[in-house]
Amino acid sequence: MYGVDYAARSIGGSRAIIEMNILYLSTHLNIGGISSYIFTLANGLKKNGHNVYAASSGGELVSKFIAAGIPHLDIPIKTKSEINILKIWGSFLKLKKFVTENNIDIIHANTRVTQVLAYFLSRNTKKPYISTCHGFFKKRFSRKIFPCWGRRVIAISEPVREHLKNDFKVKSEDMRVVHNGIDVQRFSQPYAQAPVEIKKRSGLKNGPVVGIIARLSDVKGHAYLIEAMSLVFKKIPDAQLLIAGEGRIKDELVNLTERLKISEHVFFIPNIYDTKEFLSVMDLFVLPSLKEGLGLSLMEAMASGLGVVGSDVGGIKSLIQDRINGLLVRPADAEGLARAILELLEDKEKRNKFGENAKNFIAQNFSQERMASETEGVYLECLSEKH
Repeated sequence: MYGVDYAARSIGGSRAIIEMNILYLSTHLNIGGISSYIFTLANGLKKNGHNVYAASSGGELVSKFIAAGIPHLDIPIKTKSEINILKIWGSFLKLKKFVTENNIDIIHANTRVTQVLAYFLSRNTKKPYISTCHGFFKKRFSRKIFPCWGRRVIAISEPVREHLKNDFKVKSEDMRVVHNGIDVQRFSQPYAQAPVEIKKRSGLKNGPVVGIIARLSDVKGHAYLIEAMSLVFKKIPDAQLLIAGEGRIKDELVNLTERLKISEHVFFIPNIYDTKEFLSVMDLFVLPSLKEGLGLSLMEAMASGLGVVGSDVGGIKSLIQDRINGLLVRPADAEGLARAILELLEDKEKRNKFGENAKNFIAQNFSQERMASETEGVYLECLSEKH
């Protein structure tokens, strides 16, 4: 049996007594939702007295992890293919010794490739592993014959759980829904630098700013937002659209702004290290995704007290309560999106009311503390079970 001692200490005892050694696996630690998830979760569990480690092929955020006291181990896992045996085997050989020497209790995988890596590590070291599913997956044959989900599967929202159950036949008893959490206190505080300075540096002017922070991918719905803003500009000529992120469709989006003759109103900036900086210059945040597991950048915008508009899909519906803390619109509906954006840009009182409701909603339901506590519970379940 794994971890009898953990289970005994977790029943009616002090949280400070429980101590686990946890290893987080990711293909990389570049700017993005998965890296933010791991960083927030690892920090939360570190605050709870656990020892946390991260392993990946490296990335822009490694220094951030190290500065926060989260040791990082470089592994040769830079691949998108779960059948890249050389990368997985090389990473396995490096981590096998690390898991044993550091008495790792739980291995937590966060990408498809690291799920396969975690499977082999678990088989060899007899340490349980779990995986977090951050969104929706294609029904590839390899997933069906070689699932590698782990002892438990964390789904970041109810729609993701339903997707795993219906499309991949993951057992309900093996899944737990644990919503992403954020550092609410950090996002609820004013940004240190004045918005006017950030606007000047980014080339933004004085008009209202509508923004989105997301990778540039078809599924995020950027094209519909650009089309919607072409209608908004006709009524609010000094409005601006700030698009933060990188991805394969950037050229398509830039060309779309040129065809619509609105390029002078649209500002593209690359991936940003600190989302709070650019949220501070926005008047309205929009996430018009066609599919969305939950929406980390949307959560951060809500925690910042911004008015928000999102499409009525996936996990976005778990965050936005229509006409209470934001507005929901049909996906792929540029005209409906434009109406919602105009409604909030033209009514500051409503926008501020929704923003305050959004801030309170995130604080109550999607905090870092809650995420860490619920994930800790999943770990303890695994450690107290017979293998």
